[in-house]
Amino acid sequence: MMRKPEDCTLMVVDDTETNIDLLLDTLGPEYEVMVAIDGATALEHAKASPPDLILLDIMMPGMDGFEVCRRLKQDARTKDIPIVFITAMNEVLDEHKGLALGAVDYITKPFNPAIVRVRVHNHLSLKLAKEALADQNASLEERVRERTKELEQTQDVTIQCIASLAETRDMETGEHIRRSQHYVRTLARHLRNHPRFRHALDSSLFIDQLFKSAPLHDIGKVGVPDRILLKEGPLTKEECEEMKRHTIYGYEALQRAEKGMSGQKSFLSTAAEIAHTHHERWDGTGYPRGLKGDEIPVSGRLMAIADVYDALISKRSYKKAFSHEKAVSIITEGDGRTLPRHFDPDVLEAFMKEAETFRSIAKRFCDGDPL
Repeated sequence: MMRKPEDCTLMVVDDTETNIDLLLDTLGPEYEVMVAIDGATALEHAKASPPDLILLDIMMPGMDGFEVCRRLKQDARTKDIPIVFITAMNEVLDEHKGLALGAVDYITKPFNPAIVRVRVHNHLSLKLAKEALADQNASLEERVRERTKELEQTQDVTIQCIASLAETRDMETGEHIRRSQHYVRTLARHLRNHPRFRHALDSSLFIDQLFKSAPLHDIGKVGVPDRILLKEGPLTKEECEEMKRHTIYGYEALQRAEKGMSGQKSFLSTAAEIAHTHHERWDGTGYPRGLKGDEIPVSGRLMAIADVYDALISKRSYKKAFSHEKAVSIITEGDGRTLPRHFDPDVLEAFMKEAETFRSIAKRFCDGDPL
C-alpha cells in the first residue's frame, strides 16, 4: 500500500533556534520532524535514518547548506532525498546554484507558513508516487522474469521431447541429445574470439541458440521409413539417398514452424540451418547440397564434428562403440577415409584442443560404460 504524506519524516537543518521553532510550529502538527543544527550532524542523521524530505538552511557555520546538499547527492544512501532550501539568501544566482546542486525547491525567508506546508506536501506526494511507481515496475519486472523463465523451461522441455522422439526411432538416446548440445557449445565458446568466427559467435545469445537448436539436428528422421531407419544391414544406394533426405525433412519442418513466430530470428531458424547442413563437408562431398568451405554455415560446421564424434563413441546395431582415443584418431587422422578433410580446419583444431572436454561431456552423459 502506498504511503501517505502524513506518514513521512522531515529533517530541518538550521543553526538558528527561532527558525527551527517556526518550522516545527508550521510542520510539526502534520509530520514527524527531525532537527539538526549544523551540516555535519545533518549528514550523520541523514545516513543513519534517512528522512523523506530535508528543509535546509544555507548560511550555517562550518559547512554551509550548499556543501551539505552536494554531499547528500553524492551518497547513494541519501541522493534521492528531496531537498528544499529555505534561506534568507534571496539572490537569483543563489537560487540557481541551489537548484543546480539537486534541490527540488528554494524558499526565501521570511516565509509564509501556508506556502511552506503546501510545497512540502506536494514534494512528498511526488516522492511517494515515484516510490510507488518504482515498486510497481520492480514487481512487474520480477513477474516478467518469472514468466520468461517458465516459457524458457517449457520451450527447453518441448525441444527435448521432440528431439527424443526422433532419436529413439533409430535407437539413439536422450543422452546423445545432451552430449551434442554440450559439444557444440564447447566448440562455439572456444572459437568465439577467432578472427574467422568472431562475426558469427560474438553473441552469447547466438551461442545459447546453438545450444537449444542442437537437439533438433536429426528431427527429420521422423520422415524416414522404419524399413530404412531401423535396417541392421547395409543400405542400398536408393535407401542411402532416402536416408539423406532427413536433412531436408528437418529443415522444411523447422522452417514452417518458424514462420509462425514473429520478431527477431528465433532459435528455430538456427535449428533449421543445423538440420539442413550438419552433413555437409568442408571438401564439398557432403549432402544434401554439396556445399563447400565457407558456404557451409558455422552452425553446420560445428554440429558436423560433434555428430561424428558422438556417432563414433556410441554403440549401434551395426558397430561397436569406439574409445575416446580411437574416435579422436579417426576424426583427426582418418581410418582409410578422407574424414579430416570433411571438417573446417579451424573447427578441427578447436576439437583437438577441446578433446578432453569432449571426453568429460561423454562421461557426464554416458549411455553405458564410461569411456
